[in-house]
Amino acid sequence: MEVKAETKYARISAFKVREVTREIQGLPAEQALELVRLIPKKAARLIGKTLASAIANAENNNNLRAASLVVKHAIAGEGPTLKRMHTRARGGGARINKRTAHIRITLSEAEPAVEKPVKTKSEKKTRAPKKAAPAAEETKN
Repeated sequence: MEVKAETKYARISAFKVREVTREIQGLPAEQALELVRLIPKKAARLIGKTLASAIANAENNNNLRAASLVVKHAIAGEGPTLKRMHTRARGGGARINKRTAHIRITLSEAEPAVEKPVKTKSEKKTRAPKKAAPAAEETKN
């Protein structure tokens, strides 16, 4: 089961948010939350809020345990850009782009780890020997 949370119109560039979302993708949800709390960036604070909301959605709406959740997708898309003007010399102006971002986090239940059977030393030694490749024929001059 997948659980989603989204923060729209966050006043930060999506480029800056993607730097943090790449770090948490694929991690267990609780471990990702701890990692985000240690990163000293505004983007990490916004992602932390969104991640906490996704965990709360999973616990309250779908009766899932936070320990069994994994960050499946952490995506930062661009939102609308606010265009502002900055006055310049001789009555001119320059445009300032104030960018926004949409942060989407998807959590899914962790699949139980399937353990591979461990071979003992005796099993490793009793495998069939490799066949030797036929020797190349020498050509006589």
